[in-house]
Amino acid sequence: MENVRLVATDLDGTFLKDDKSISRRNLDALYRLGEKQVVRVIATGRNLRKVNEVIPENVPFDFIIFSSGAGVFDRQKQQHIYRQNISRETANALIRYFCREKLNFHAFWPVPDNHHLWFHRGGEACPEFERYFEFHNSYAHPLPASGQVETELCQFLVVIPGDEEQFVRLKTTIEEQHAEVRVIRCTSPLNTGYIWLEIFHRSVSKGNGVLHLCSLLNIHPDQTVGIGNDYNDIDLLQVTHHAFLTGNAPEALKPGFGLLPTNEEDAFALAIEKITN
Repeated sequence: MENVRLVATDLDGTFLKDDKSISRRNLDALYRLGEKQVVRVIATGRNLRKVNEVIPENVPFDFIIFSSGAGVFDRQKQQHIYRQNISRETANALIRYFCREKLNFHAFWPVPDNHHLWFHRGGEACPEFERYFEFHNSYAHPLPASGQVETELCQFLVVIPGDEEQFVRLKTTIEEQHAEVRVIRCTSPLNTGYIWLEIFHRSVSKGNGVLHLCSLLNIHPDQTVGIGNDYNDIDLLQVTHHAFLTGNAPEALKPGFGLLPTNEEDAFALAIEKITN
């Protein structure tokens, strides 16, 4: 344990239970890390506002890597310490492409205001898009009539059916035509079989968020732990020295990582016990 100075965990499907509650055992593990002066980090796809909805102020995390690494927030100082958005030029080129392809998508305002978003309904009705919209409609705005925006953007979220070939085609086209961005696959947290394409600036990842904190705090990556459960956690697990996947992770991801029980079975606490015992 003396060689571990930072622990970073995903939230949904990892630290949180399915009902978004925090188990007593996981909370105790957080306090135990604090007693050993280990930096406790959230690394999540949620924006900062959505993090605060499920992590009360008294839950002792030190930093939040939010929106998959587009921003980093210091909870102790209540300060944004890192942000990376997509340029306006690239953002508008992607909007034009998605509209031509008649895709259902959301375009998120730049960090730190990326709880706001523009939305566009594509050529086919998409129940998954509507379910996501219901969760975020208080901050959702129709895409401007011009079809263009006047700011940078934090990210895009494109919702498609669970079609692997379509995903690969879109990812390849987007990344070949726009070197500034990368496409991250995310399994629908609504468990409906849809694929979410999350498009960020190419330097954005949970792993790079951890490396930024390591540089800031003078921590070597060999002194880190990462815990996740999905495709958008792979960058996090690849840069942390002790890397764990929960039992509810897709089977295709499990080879090569330490395996834990599911998030319903206190996976986070068990990972901490593995490195502290």
